Amino acid sequence: MSRPRALLCDIDGVLTVSWQALPGAVEAITEMRATGIPLVFVTNTTSATRAMVATRLTDAGFRVDPEEVFTAPRAAARYLAAHRPNARCLLVNHGEVGEDLAEVALTKGDDADVVLTGGAGAEVTYDLLDRAFRALVRGASLIAMHRNLDWQTAEGLQLDMGAFIVGLEQAAGVSATVVGKPSPAFFGAVLAGLGVAPADALMIGDDIDADVLGAQASGIGGVLVRTGKFREEALARSTGRPDNVVDSVADVPALLVGLA
Repeated sequence: MSRPRALLCDIDGVLTVSWQALPGAVEAITEMRATGIPLVFVTNTTSATRAMVATRLTDAGFRVDPEEVFTAPRAAARYLAAHRPNARCLLVNHGEVGEDLAEVALTKGDDADVVLTGGAGAEVTYDLLDRAFRALVRGASLIAMHRNLDWQTAEGLQLDMGAFIVGLEQAAGVSATVVGKPSPAFFGAVLAGLGVAPADALMIGDDIDADVLGAQASGIGGVLVRTGKFREEALARSTGRPDNVVDSVADVPALLVGLA
């Protein structure tokens, strides 16, 4: 690895857990900013808009602008605009992300052309999943903002939408198109906004598959942190290896110095 020209940093499990800053994370981001390397906060979070994410990070001490945040809903909106511009979408998601999907035609009826899945939660009811299933059987496409199986909270790991996506795929005989991490389209959109080539970027995350291997598959360097959802067994059974593994994001500034 050489010194990067752009830094991509995951949020949940890397900087915060349940929006509380992890030890040393605020200081680490301050040191990264001091290098002058552009920094983008990339997340599969589907329960909040970019503006809400930036506010929550700022409240936690990070001082983040919404323009520095790139979310899975934002990636979904761009994908739909490019590939399904007139599609009517049934949204299966917990949380409020309408602002980031402003260009998307959302529907609650039986006329959906696309079933768009986000994150799991109380709003993802049996009725909503059944409506999604019936739309898929009628021929709607399945587009997933991500297919994470779980996410880290202060109470521990919680079940995410990935498990339900598997069920919808099996029941309806379809395959989901993923537009959030680890899709190349997600990372490509971030780098296009920065004007940086993949080989000049570095991704920092706690998810070996979605963050690190996903970035590496797009030609981006990957640093895995041992916080959040990190599990040694997941790293051991992984099909690939991170460029670096560090204890936490607090160790990244020193890593960057070593790459200078």
